[in-house]
Amino acid sequence: MDHTHGELRDRLQTDRPHSARVWNYLLGGKDNYPVDSEVGEAILATFPEFATVARLQRQFLVRAVRYLAGEAGIRQFLDVGTGLPTADNTHEVAQRIAPDSRIVYVDNDPLVLTHARALLTSTPEGACAYLDADVRDPERILAQARETLDFDRPIGLTLLSIMGQLSDEDRPAEVVTTLLDALPPGSYLALTDGTNNNDALNTAVAGYNQQSVHTYHLRSPERIAAFFDGLDLVEPGVVNTSAWRPEPDAQRPEASAVEAAVCGVGRKA
Repeated sequence: MDHTHGELRDRLQTDRPHSARVWNYLLGGKDNYPVDSEVGEAILATFPEFATVARLQRQFLVRAVRYLAGEAGIRQFLDVGTGLPTADNTHEVAQRIAPDSRIVYVDNDPLVLTHARALLTSTPEGACAYLDADVRDPERILAQARETLDFDRPIGLTLLSIMGQLSDEDRPAEVVTTLLDALPPGSYLALTDGTNNNDALNTAVAGYNQQSVHTYHLRSPERIAAFFDGLDLVEPGVVNTSAWRPEPDAQRPEASAVEAAVCGVGRKA
């Protein structure tokens, strides 16, 4: 979707923090504004391990996509809630294993879309597409994704730190179900989100929610695990992000960071 310069400026809202830009700051990126770094520092002041949480979730993305493109043989990916490009994006991990992989990135942050179109370039054998769409509109996402992906062949759906952007009133479980129902058997869901079992993290996120354009909603590990209902979980199931098929030489992070998010991968039979 094309936008005029004025429309993009209005959508950027550089006077208020945006989730993708704050996340970028926490990951050590440069694609953020002072308002985003200020909120990032406030989060870290309350919950210093939050930057580690962000890195652990990013590392899970790499391991999950590597599994899907490798062991599971997936050649198509629908990455909803892309965030700002960084090292080892979905298409880079997948296309290193299978150069013919096709990836559709979805986000509704104009800065994310601008950077994605400039930096997320596909191999000649594969394809990358970028959709300007909100996760709350799964039907639109599916309709546009069909222009790049073959919905008669298995697809890897990644929802990483995005379902927490939806309040309970947004019916996140129904969003996940709508997306999964459209995918053929043999497709996979990879999902991670933050948990509500740490008081300091709860306080940090509450402070963030008072200032940000977007709000984040921490949930219990059990509620996050429910997103996988009806799927066959890949071992080791729904676990803390550092515990899902960790690298042999991975350092063990702080316990509070480990417990701050859970993740999993499930297969649609």
